[in-house]
Amino acid sequence: MRVPQFLVAVLCMGLVVVGSNVLVQIPLNHWLTWGGLSYPLAFLVTDVLNRRFGPLAARRVAWVGFAAALAASVWLASPRIALASGVAYICAQLLDIQVFDRLRDQRWWRAPLVSGVLGALLDTALFFSVAFAATGTPWVTWMLGDVAVKLAVNISMLAPFRALMWNLARPAATNRTPASP
Repeated sequence: MRVPQFLVAVLCMGLVVVGSNVLVQIPLNHWLTWGGLSYPLAFLVTDVLNRRFGPLAARRVAWVGFAAALAASVWLASPRIALASGVAYICAQLLDIQVFDRLRDQRWWRAPLVSGVLGALLDTALFFSVAFAATGTPWVTWMLGDVAVKLAVNISMLAPFRALMWNLARPAATNRTPASP
């Protein structure tokens, strides 16, 4: 992965995570926060990187995105939200990358679907229990609403994932040396 691609990937990941850390503090209704709608995009970014550049590049972006997002989140969100987000984010992203890599050679949709579902479940359980437990907020209800939305968004991200794979695969295919006759 070249430096400009890496920087764009880190920027995308940072925007998703920091934006979600701010949005998770704003309830959409009694069972969901706005962050539940934006955060699943982090798994799309990771899965595209993993498919295109491999698990090592995806892990690098996850770790740099983690550090950048955590630093920014301390100023834009409460310290408790920043801590919860950091712990949940890095655990879920590393799980997503590992599962995706193990399933990458199966049908195109299996790796992003399974890794995204497992990542979303782990992320949601960790985040809401650290961020909101014992705060007097309806965090269990928010957690259940959040995970339901993350799972729905994860499924809906399959179409953009496939479209990005078609678009990203073309340049790599044109760079291949033709086989000898």
